[in-house]
This record gives sequence, C-alpha cells and structure tokens, in this order.
Amino acid sequence: MPSPQPKPASKLLTEFGPLLLFFLTNKLWGIFAATGVFIVATVIAAAVAKRRDGRVPPMTLFTLVIVLVFGGLTIWLHDETFIKLKVTILNVLFGSILLFGLATGRNFLEALMGEAFSLTQRGWKLLGIRYAALFFFLAALNEVVWRNVSTDTWVNFKVFGLLGITMLFTILQVPLLQRHALEAAEEPVKKDP
Repeated sequence: MPSPQPKPASKLLTEFGPLLLFFLTNKLWGIFAATGVFIVATVIAAAVAKRRDGRVPPMTLFTLVIVLVFGGLTIWLHDETFIKLKVTILNVLFGSILLFGLATGRNFLEALMGEAFSLTQRGWKLLGIRYAALFFFLAALNEVVWRNVSTDTWVNFKVFGLLGITMLFTILQVPLLQRHALEAAEEPVKKDP
C-alpha cells in the first residue's frame, strides 16, 4: 500500500523551518546560538521526514551531515567561519555531484525530481547542467558575501538572498520544462503546407 503524500505545509516546515529558526535565533542571541538551534532543528526535520515518508530524502540526509559537521565545528571551536563555509561547501558538493552524475550517465536531478516532472532525456540533461551551474554560482557568491559583510548581513543573505535567487532561478526554468515535457515531445509534429 503506497504511503500518503506529505501535506505541503508539513513538507515546507521540514524544509524551511530550520532556516527560519536559524534566522530568528541569530537576531535574538547571535550566530553561535543560531548554529546550535539550526543543528537541532535540522535533526528534528530529518526525523519528521523519516516518520512522515518512511525515509529521509537523500538531499536532506546529505544536508544534515554537513550541518552536523560544520555546525559542530562552529560551536566547538567558537569560530563562525565554519557555518559560513558550510554554504559554500554544500553548494560545491551539490554541483559536483550533479556534474559527476551527468558525466557517468546518471542524472541525479532526474532521480530526485522525476516524480514531479516528465522530461525528455535532453531536458533532464539541460536542467542538470543548469542546476550544477547554479550551485557553483551560489558557492562563489557566498564566498564573496561572507568575506565582505558582517555576520548579521550574511545571515540575511543566506536566508533571503540565496533562497530568493534559487526560487527565481527555478521559475526561470519553466520554459525549459515546457519545451522538454514528454507530452510535448510525444505529440506528432505538424508541418505547415
């Protein structure tokens, strides 16, 4: 018997709840308290996803490990550099994984999003390349920002800037999704007389 689909509110809460708590805690008590709350909230979000879906999604699990390592180093060494580097390293890893998959004939983006979209193989390949480029861009941008602004400004950038860029990028992929949708690809091509 298939498991019920997660409710959108529950899914949004597990995906963005830790980030929102990180932002709010930083405003109230600073980066080190925010990092601790972020670690705990990410663990709870992974546990909720496991209970809800019967498994922890691969990206959530991967993110959890990176958060535990770099968040733990931030608190243990009392050095905020590690939590700032986490964003860079996570994005470089995501971009590298996508490119490695494409180079070895596996499209990890299709594996993650295949239930949401039906695309041609060319469409999946183009989308994978574009998302890999996005991840590398976000990594580079994070490096520039955290090295040149205050921690509070960087937290705002992390929570709102990176999320906003990612959402805008995703919206800009709609024409590609439409062009390479399987339904459109399977329709017979009508020729003009």
